[in-house]
Amino acid sequence: MHKIFVGDKPIILSTKPKDKKGVKNYDLKKVVLRNVIRKLNTSSTKEAYLVHKNEKKLLNKFLKKAPVVIAGGGKVYNKEGKVLFIFRNGKWDLPKGKTEKKESIEETAMREVEEETGVTKLKIVKPLETTYHIFKRRGRYRIKITYWFEMKTSFKGKLYPEEKEGITKVKWLGKKKIKKAMENSYANIKLLID
Repeated sequence: MHKIFVGDKPIILSTKPKDKKGVKNYDLKKVVLRNVIRKLNTSSTKEAYLVHKNEKKLLNKFLKKAPVVIAGGGKVYNKEGKVLFIFRNGKWDLPKGKTEKKESIEETAMREVEEETGVTKLKIVKPLETTYHIFKRRGRYRIKITYWFEMKTSFKGKLYPEEKEGITKVKWLGKKKIKKAMENSYANIKLLID
């Protein structure tokens, strides 16, 4: 089962429909993605199930419904065990961004963390969950696949928000402040923090 977020509402890829209030079911083969997104954005529908009988084909069939953007990002810990967060577009987020030509996904994740926050001396510890969300650019819906990595750093310097990317703050947050930040974050970031 995969969850693809439209804002904070999930589109769930499944082999079985869900019979529950607030859930709308669609046949994955026949569905028009923009209609599902419109329904989630303009109604009391809480989640949409896109159903296909073959579990192995679910994700690939879904990814053919819109252009795909590949991104890499980091959940970065410092020596004190605090996590690096950015504040962008009025919400707390983790640093991430699109891949560039001939760049591995690990290189993307480390470059993006450095560009968006000023943090260096990054070391990847392990891959984390991959997240999916839908966004609109130039009037067209796109599916962003973000490959996340847990990272650590010994960096102690000044943090620099990448303002041209809409980032207004960069902060190291401890457990209590992370909990507060999650009240104003994205559903796919909450998946990585829980």
